[in-house]
Amino acid sequence: MTELHFTPEGNLLPGDHPLTFHELRGSMLVTGSHVKSRSWDSIWRLHLVDNIEALTRELWRVGIERVFADGSFVEDKDHPIDIDGYFEVPLERLASGSLQRDLNRLSPHKSWTWSPTARRRVPGFQKLQLPMWLHYRVELYPHVPGLMSGITDEYGNDLEFPAAFRRSRRDGAPRGIVELKRHAP
Repeated sequence: MTELHFTPEGNLLPGDHPLTFHELRGSMLVTGSHVKSRSWDSIWRLHLVDNIEALTRELWRVGIERVFADGSFVEDKDHPIDIDGYFEVPLERLASGSLQRDLNRLSPHKSWTWSPTARRRVPGFQKLQLPMWLHYRVELYPHVPGLMSGITDEYGNDLEFPAAFRRSRRDGAPRGIVELKRHAP
């Protein structure tokens, strides 16, 4: 496993970092090694990893192979609110609703939806949250390669998830992303 590091701005070094869940649990993203903070919340970060692992394993069971994790989890925040991420899916599987149906057959919480009407208000948060976030504190979005994400760059240009998720929301600086792997590369 390649050792992970933060940039001086506090972002995971730019690039794709393929990690198994075992490697992720032992990485500085969870342990806080290389971070000069006494309030690094390894227990919370480990909980988030457990949650994204449950969701990722459901994706793998229905044939989705490429899953990526990022958000404030890949920044030097002591206590990230959640993990954001995306996965690659063919358009026909997403548009037909078969992916959502297949995932919800596996999910104990039936939380696989991205419908705006499924979002709920949570005290202390401005943004309405998806059921997935309510149960897991993880948001994984489907990405159809070639389609835009609805996220724009500093010039207003539409971005695909791969580009949008590799930039820090706080300052737009490049940051790395974790590709979740079944087996060590």
